[in-house]
Formats: sequence, structure tokens, C-alpha cells
Amino acid sequence: MSSVADVTDSQWDTVVLQSDLPVLVDFWAEWCGPCRAMAPLVDKLADELKGKVRVVKLNTSDNTEVPAKYGITAIPTFLLIKQGKQVKSMVGSQSYAAFKANVEGAL
Repeated sequence: MSSVADVTDSQWDTVVLQSDLPVLVDFWAEWCGPCRAMAPLVDKLADELKGKVRVVKLNTSDNTEVPAKYGITAIPTFLLIKQGKQVKSMVGSQSYAAFKANVEGAL
């Protein structure tokens, strides 16, 4: 079972900005092929980095406020938020090794 939770615009402040742990946010949509391709990698990373980073997904089709606020214009986009501040942004598909290295490097 995945440790990746869904987050909505209305939950953003509580779940992401006020989190004690850094939060990796996967901005995705059901119709996005590269988003679906990255989903197993996101799940794997969430499991491997459990306790170090919280991983959540935000569906950009159902939630438009947060993506607009952060200027998300392409998906998948991954933001790493630490102490309420964006510290890393990654856009598009990538290998698992590169994805994990990018996240760990920003922790």
C-alpha cells in the first residue's frame, strides 16, 4: 500500500505548509500519461523516504487554486516544500535514480 496521500486546495495550508516534515508534492492529472508513468516511482520514493519526507499528490484538474499560486503550467511537476517554503521544483518524467537524487539533495 502506498504512503502517498491526496491533498486538496482546502487542505494545502494544514497538510503541506504546516507539516513538521518536508513535503514532496506531485502535481498530476488523470489524463496525463507522464504523470501515470511517474506514479509508481512516487510511491516507491514515499516508501523509501518514509519518516524523512511526506509525499502527497494534488490533482490539478480538481484543484486549481494551489497550482495557480505556484505557477504550475506543466505536469507532472514536483515541488519540495520545507517549513512552508518551496525549496525544489522538478518538471516532467525522470528516472528513479535522478528523481530520488533530486529529492534527497534538497532535503
